[in-house]
Amino acid sequence: MHRPFRQIDVFGEEAFTGNPVAVIGSAEGLSTEEMRAVSRWTNLSECTFLLPPTRPGADYRVRIFSLDAELPFAGHPTLGTARTWIDLGGRPARDGEVVQECGAGLVPVRFDDDRYAFRAPPLVRSGPVDERTARDALALIGVDHAVDMAWVDNGPGWLGILLEDADDVLRIVPDIARRTATGLASIGVVGPYPEGSEAAFELRAFFTDEEGADLREDPVTGSLNASVAQWLTGTGRARTPYLARQGTRLGRRGRITVEGDGDDLWIGGRTDVCVSGTIDA
Repeated sequence: MHRPFRQIDVFGEEAFTGNPVAVIGSAEGLSTEEMRAVSRWTNLSECTFLLPPTRPGADYRVRIFSLDAELPFAGHPTLGTARTWIDLGGRPARDGEVVQECGAGLVPVRFDDDRYAFRAPPLVRSGPVDERTARDALALIGVDHAVDMAWVDNGPGWLGILLEDADDVLRIVPDIARRTATGLASIGVVGPYPEGSEAAFELRAFFTDEEGADLREDPVTGSLNASVAQWLTGTGRARTPYLARQGTRLGRRGRITVEGDGDDLWIGGRTDVCVSGTIDA
């Protein structure tokens, strides 16, 4: 079938500087294995599939894949999918806000022109990291010590590592050969910029495939920025609003806004439709 296809650049300073996500519209009839195959073929960090909603209050449903693995939630795919749904003519029940149904439940997304922001979902795992996992994580990213470390998982399995400063984050050279049997899949690293800088924090995100044989770096990561924001604001290390940077080491110019609204955090940035067409799937 000819299905709508969009490739959306998310969190960039301008188009083609952020993190791309492939979005397939009208995905009814595709099996899970077919979705996996399309996701692998795009070779992007994530690929999503738009479906009719099944829960009251949702505008649409999405399935999110990272190559072979299906995720309950991911950040920049959420914003890219919302932008695609609007681009394909979707009309939300509320002006300026859509509600996405995904494995993590219902996720509201606010939008204004090309600026989209999702409400950070609750963590599914938090708290301290056992000593063995901590050693494995530090070895994998090639650093001797961290200021702090905690589980900050909102779906993709993130383990958060706080370093002394942004330069320490940018100097990281990870080594997959140092990965041990603890099974770490997703590591996010964050470090602060000096007070008065344009951005408050620099982040980097590393993840492995299902077999753990390949280590990749994600250019700009909404889910990690969301969970790190919850961690840092919850421990008093950050106050909203603030701007985070990611992708600097990869030549990207990712800019992520974090804003507070009562007890909620909203993670946002620019979204651009960069590729528009159809896919035969």
